[in-house]
Amino acid sequence: QALSALLGSKPGASMVRRDDFVRRAVATIDHLGRAHAAPRLWPVNPMAGKFSVEQDGGKEVISQANSVRYSAFVAFAESLDSARAAALYKQNYPLFQTAYKELGYPRGYFNDRMVAVIDQLLATPEPAGPLAVKLTEVKGEVASTQPWTRYEFADPQLEALPAGSKALLRMGPDNARKLKAKLREFRRAIATGPGKN
Repeated sequence: QALSALLGSKPGASMVRRDDFVRRAVATIDHLGRAHAAPRLWPVNPMAGKFSVEQDGGKEVISQANSVRYSAFVAFAESLDSARAAALYKQNYPLFQTAYKELGYPRGYFNDRMVAVIDQLLATPEPAGPLAVKLTEVKGEVASTQPWTRYEFADPQLEALPAGSKALLRMGPDNARKLKAKLREFRRAIATGPGKN
């Protein structure tokens, strides 16, 4: 009920998966700081459409049109009241902490993990120009039916970034900057919150 009150009737509120929201949020936040964040666990629905690339100087790069897929989600995120979201999180923190323990971290504070992952996201580089990508090599005789899911960054340093940072890069620089600004707001509100006692 509290989550529904926060989201209200904002455009994009339907993107949020309210079933088992706390567990989904905890698992996803933890995984965004790791190599892979499984979409089946996300607290939001995956973006519609397919990841798109284009040719630039004989190499494949992320298409500028790809950022449009994320524009509705970014606008929705920007519309949320960061102070209210942080207050809701603090009020229900015991639920998040319990879910974190059940995920396999019986001694740590989820809030510490949340702040650490936000810091990783904020440290995501902002490269100038189009980002080169390549198809992951798949050995075998069975052709992939979804080749758009197999792209990786051509730059090994970018490919080595955690899942959350790579997601920001795929969204395009404007979307990434907007989300980083929102993350800074939320971080300020929770950095001294629960998990420090």
